Amino acid sequence: MMKKWMMVAGMSGLLVSSGCANNGGEENGTDEAEETSSGASKENNEDSQEATKNNAEENTEEAENDGQSDAGEDAPETEENGDLKNPAAVDALINREYHLPSDYEPENLVIPDVAFPFEGEPQKKYMREEPAVQLENMFAKAEEEEIELSAVSGYRSYDRQESIFAANAEKDGEEEANKYSARAGESEHQSGLAMDVSAASVGYSLTTDLGDTKEGEWLEENAHEYGFVIRYPKDKTEITGYQYEPWHVRYVGEDLAGTLHENDWVMEQYYGEEFEKDSSNSEEDK
Repeated sequence: MMKKWMMVAGMSGLLVSSGCANNGGEENGTDEAEETSSGASKENNEDSQEATKNNAEENTEEAENDGQSDAGEDAPETEENGDLKNPAAVDALINREYHLPSDYEPENLVIPDVAFPFEGEPQKKYMREEPAVQLENMFAKAEEEEIELSAVSGYRSYDRQESIFAANAEKDGEEEANKYSARAGESEHQSGLAMDVSAASVGYSLTTDLGDTKEGEWLEENAHEYGFVIRYPKDKTEITGYQYEPWHVRYVGEDLAGTLHENDWVMEQYYGEEFEKDSSNSEEDK
């Protein structure tokens, strides 16, 4: 049974730790059609070229609309400093450009009734209630299919993230730390919508090796059915700006998760906010 989170003073210091473009065939088809009309008369050639152009446009439109939605949803509104105006939105885009306010603390934090590799009730066991329920459902389905998952790190306060980044900056320098660690306000963990997931097969660690295990593969294939997405996929690092993290699942709701999964998008692509960042190695930092 989930346990409710009680916000008290000092609690924030607790320990916690590219869309698909199928245009190659269309270009080849157009070139081939133009070559077949090259021996005709000028009038017929012009008609043929016009027909080819129309066919190519129709084929392109059909290919683009075949099982794929249009990207370019309006990006979330922000204040001048980049803080989200609606930080509690389930579909909020959170990254280096779109931040959570320093005083944002999600409501309805609970401990999901799932397996954890540690005891007690530290801050990182908590999530918002809606994703917590769905995490329970996802873990239960995985167990039915003999897949054993373990939750490792969920909610993380602004202050805790600030401490993590400061420690990384002290160790590696601020510029280097920014390549693998989120600054305070830029971490999805503060939203209460993210959970790092691991398995006994990788020693409950947060490692890219998880993606090659049956647990990691199951998570990637099924998370969207419960409203979660693998937020930092292997082939999207230049778009998300973060390294591949097969362990980091983010709750966005079933509708959006289905759209992202169907179109092979990450949230930056959905909102038309792609950008390029260096990727590097990390552990429990985002």
